[in-house]
Amino acid sequence: MKPSSLKKILVVAESIDVEDSSGSKANVALIKNLKSSGFEVLVYHYTRKVISLGSIPCRAIKENRKSLLFYLSRLQRKLQHTFNWNLAKYLEPRFGFSFTFFNDSKSITEALRKDKNFQPDLVITLSKGASFRPHHALLAIPELHDMWFAYIHDPYPFHYYPEPYNWSEPGYQKKIEFFKEVADKCQWAGYPSLHLATWMEDHFPVFKGKRMIIPHQLNNENDLTVTLPSWFDPEKFNLLHAGNLMKQRDPFPLIDGFRKFLEGNPQARKDARLLLVGSASHHLSRLIKTEKEIQELFISKGYVPYDLVLKLQKETVVNIILESIAEQSPFLPGKFPHCIEANKPILHLGPEKSEVRRLLGPDYELCAEADDINGITKRIEELYFKWKDNLETMALGRNDIQLHLSAENLKIQIDKII
Repeated sequence: MKPSSLKKILVVAESIDVEDSSGSKANVALIKNLKSSGFEVLVYHYTRKVISLGSIPCRAIKENRKSLLFYLSRLQRKLQHTFNWNLAKYLEPRFGFSFTFFNDSKSITEALRKDKNFQPDLVITLSKGASFRPHHALLAIPELHDMWFAYIHDPYPFHYYPEPYNWSEPGYQKKIEFFKEVADKCQWAGYPSLHLATWMEDHFPVFKGKRMIIPHQLNNENDLTVTLPSWFDPEKFNLLHAGNLMKQRDPFPLIDGFRKFLEGNPQARKDARLLLVGSASHHLSRLIKTEKEIQELFISKGYVPYDLVLKLQKETVVNIILESIAEQSPFLPGKFPHCIEANKPILHLGPEKSEVRRLLGPDYELCAEADDINGITKRIEELYFKWKDNLETMALGRNDIQLHLSAENLKIQIDKII
């Protein structure tokens, strides 16, 4: 057989289960677009269950359950559950990470070392949340460092998160040392956001000169034949926020702005609906109480399947992107490509200095600070009366952003380095 002329990319991902986090959804979209861009892709993942991504070969990495680190991790867990001893606050300041983290990292390293057949031109590490296990694992394989593309989806560590995410976890100094080593050893550093690249370079100057902006990807291969739930009426003026409402994402100024809109426009009560769909454990008790006060407000109780969320985003009138009340936001929310693909107006509630606002542009008007109740009310009113006048004028129509998030642009960026 004639050897393949395709450039080979090895992707080492923490998870490719789209139901477990927004980070995994972004991982899968990137992997699929690498494949559709014409690269030969092999995926090693630590999801620890068999997952298929069509024609893309995916190899689930098994946890090493025979190592000393494994037994130490289980002993720590047993002591914590049995005696309520939180050993992490003593161990992590010294080691930086848990025994579980170290065992996971070593399990990934061992799996990659065993594969002698796939000779990649590029190695991309993808993580989720705040763990970065694949990045830690690759530090132990120096022969791959000259082709290592370290993708950094969020600020790291938590100690370097912007306000209001002010939490320094145990062992953050060790985590800083870990990422200094990543910055030193990787060949390229990829970010979904220009603001995030600048943020990380300010904290880790060694990253300067290694920057590549690879935004979260558009991917429209999802099954949108799912049935809409009974609580969603596509004929209504639906304002949809789909996604995790973390502690730092306060939904109540949005709700108060919506309430004020209804009070000022009582005729809209028969049409308007504000739907908050997704996990909201920190706010849930107050949200449930508020839902009883506002008939036009809907709160989902827990997780909503991925394909249903995509369907809702396409069927709603307006998609809402809610960020924290802050001076700046370096994040590109994982749902941003879904909102662009849905081609519906986006109501952005967040800082002016943010990646979402940068991409939407200085002339985009459907924006307000996340705590600006009057501004939120004004934007909802504008959207409502525009919807009443002519629904056909409500398309977002941002082909420029679609191109930025596309497989075509991804190929252009990757071709620059291999």
